[in-house]
Amino acid sequence: MDEGVVGVSGYLTHTPGLGGRIKASAEDFVVEEISVDLPRSEGGRYTAARVRTRNWETNRLVRELARTLHLSRKRIAFAGTKDRRAVTTQLLQFDGGPGLLDRLHLRDVEILDTFRTEKRLEIGDLLGNRFQVVVRDIPLARADIETRARAIADELRSAGGFPNFFGIQRFGSVRPITHVVGRHLVRGEIREAVHAYVGNPIEGEDPESHAVREDLEATGDYAAALRDYPREWGFEKAILNRLATHPEDFAGALQQLPLNLLLLFVHGYQSFLFNRIVSERMREGLPIHAPVEGDIVLAARPDGRPDRGRQIPVDRGNLEKAAAQCRAGKAFVSGVLFGSEAEFAAGRPGEIERGIVEAEGLRREDFVIPAIPRLSSRGTRRELLAPLRDLEWEAGEGTLALRFSLTPGCYGTSLLREFLKLPVA
Repeated sequence: MDEGVVGVSGYLTHTPGLGGRIKASAEDFVVEEISVDLPRSEGGRYTAARVRTRNWETNRLVRELARTLHLSRKRIAFAGTKDRRAVTTQLLQFDGGPGLLDRLHLRDVEILDTFRTEKRLEIGDLLGNRFQVVVRDIPLARADIETRARAIADELRSAGGFPNFFGIQRFGSVRPITHVVGRHLVRGEIREAVHAYVGNPIEGEDPESHAVREDLEATGDYAAALRDYPREWGFEKAILNRLATHPEDFAGALQQLPLNLLLLFVHGYQSFLFNRIVSERMREGLPIHAPVEGDIVLAARPDGRPDRGRQIPVDRGNLEKAAAQCRAGKAFVSGVLFGSEAEFAAGRPGEIERGIVEAEGLRREDFVIPAIPRLSSRGTRRELLAPLRDLEWEAGEGTLALRFSLTPGCYGTSLLREFLKLPVA
């Protein structure tokens, strides 16, 4: 897949890549969530469960859990979404006692531990993720794999991390359309947003999927599409079910989706713009690990995570100090996640940000969405460099095994592309 469709281009490291492929099997991509410490409370209202899954994307997992356990989706909470093609361990929370999990029988879903708590789990309640990844089919001798891996790792350690791109899976690995739907939403094009999601056949889909989406685009027959779409397309069918009886209620149809999924559309468009900003900055040769005049840096929290609420403009007077803080991992250069209240940087960094936003024809008020007000977004700033922790690697015959930890919101695949020098989904 062309990474350019989601705004990604360029590499931080200069060592030639390894090639190869990831996710030959789910077991080659293992992710363990580093959860916050929810206080345990015997008899607490909520049941927290550490759940291990194989080949389950989080939103679809929650939908199936709700169906199987006869619960409203609103009674199931999680801290962060996980990819489908992986073995993942994460904390889920259910509004009710542990007995409700007795009914749970889903393939490749295993409950590892449960406890009661009074504190509700919220999106973002995680400290990061640990990864164990195996890259296979590398077309190099073991010695060459070892030499290149060491050189790339050294470059990344010297920079303190890697470009904090939103990975392709943020937009849809097979159908990268999340940002396309979001673009329509902020432009007030609600019908087009719906069709970008339920229709809009994409090259690379399996032929059957492509055909049914193509039929909908050609006929506009929502009732026929509802019959023809596969059963497992639960989100698309929820939209079509509404449109079959209310053909012009596009806002109502979208709101058949869970709120966190709807928010991903607008956030996906912001992510696309951010990727373009990082790519352009790197193309111009501006550093992403060190500030220049005009930048805005984010102070680090005590645990080392960037604090997006503490934004410090950089000028000639504090440039040297800001650069020292970034080298020490106590601050991070940032880029804009554009929204109704987002602030641009100054100097050349700000010119890059403004240029990309203006090329899309955007205004701040576009991110106030009257048709579905809950999707409005104020915007913020995000670190350009993803801090990398605990990196270990081991070369094999045609393979490279990697172990590392990342802070919340950073993509393991964005690290792996530096090693492979190939698009990674």
